[in-house]
Amino acid sequence: MTIAFYMDENVHRGITDGLRMRGVDVITVQEDKRIGFSDILILDRANELTRVLFSQDDDFLVEAKRRQLGKIDFIGIIYAHKLKISVGDCIRDLEIIAKAASWEELANSVQYLPL
Repeated sequence: MTIAFYMDENVHRGITDGLRMRGVDVITVQEDKRIGFSDILILDRANELTRVLFSQDDDFLVEAKRRQLGKIDFIGIIYAHKLKISVGDCIRDLEIIAKAASWEELANSVQYLPL
C-alpha cells in the first residue's frame, strides 16, 4: 500500500508537481480550500483524509509534540526545513516514503527530511 500526502500551503509547488509526475498521490491545502486554517485544523484534516501531512513549517512540530505528549493520535508528519533540502531531494525522499513506508511506521510521529 502506498502513502498519500496532504501538502501544507507553504510547500514549494515544484515538490507537489514532481511527486505527481512520479505517480505519488498528493492533494494540497489550496486544492482542499483550507488556506489560512490553523495548524490544528490542517492536521485534523490530514487525518480525516488519511493522508500524511508534509510541511516545511516548523509550527507543525509543536503541534505534533503536543499530540504525542497528550497521546492524541495523528496520521504522521513529514517535515523538511526549506534551507536544508533541495526541491529535487525532497521529491526523491517523499517518493521513497510514499512507495516504501507503511502507515504504522508514520503514525503519531514526525519524519525529518533529508532521509
